[in-house]
Amino acid sequence: MQILVIEDDKRISDFLIKGLTENGYLVTLCASAEKATADFLHLPWDLFIIDVMLPAMDGIQLVEIIRYKKIKIPILMLSALNAVQDKVSALDYGADDYITKPFHFEELLSRIRALTRRYQLDIPTTRSNQLHFGNLLIDLNQFQAFLRQKPLELSPREFKLLIYLTENNGKAVSRTHILNAVWGINFDNQTNVVDVYISYLRSKIEKEGDKFIYTVKGIGYMFKK
Repeated sequence: MQILVIEDDKRISDFLIKGLTENGYLVTLCASAEKATADFLHLPWDLFIIDVMLPAMDGIQLVEIIRYKKIKIPILMLSALNAVQDKVSALDYGADDYITKPFHFEELLSRIRALTRRYQLDIPTTRSNQLHFGNLLIDLNQFQAFLRQKPLELSPREFKLLIYLTENNGKAVSRTHILNAVWGINFDNQTNVVDVYISYLRSKIEKEGDKFIYTVKGIGYMFKK
């Protein structure tokens, strides 16, 4: 399950990323509503977790944009504001749930599970749980990839990188976009970690003549099959 967290408070975002990752979720961090609108809303997320008090454009405005674009992805709002009117406003603009800070992490996990169940029941999925690319099979339910029917030993980061590349199948993506989507926008963008992990991934999925990841000179990489 892939979650986009839109939160500008580093202490809270670090807490969310650590806890959610430990519970098996794939998490991407975005620190502003503007960045989310420009670079992330078009991707097939399973859940948005959005802070209300964001700089410049606030979380409620972002929710309004998401729903205006007819993006039917569950939205869980986080806020230190606990007045009834604040909650009503968020829900009226299209949020699905609202939890106030500080909160117990177990309660957050319970809310996520409840939203997931609700959307699985109410909204027909447009994305298969299995993705096929030639000899490569990705099972989104098991968080497992198979090459020629043999399971691949991928780390959580390698799996997240593979998913991001396949979601952009046939499109060149820059190292910066990969870094933002897979490691989060606060990661040091001077590092060569993208190239290192592309190398790791290639060594595992490109065997016996299989070719999936292409270097695009001056831009980054492209997954194509």
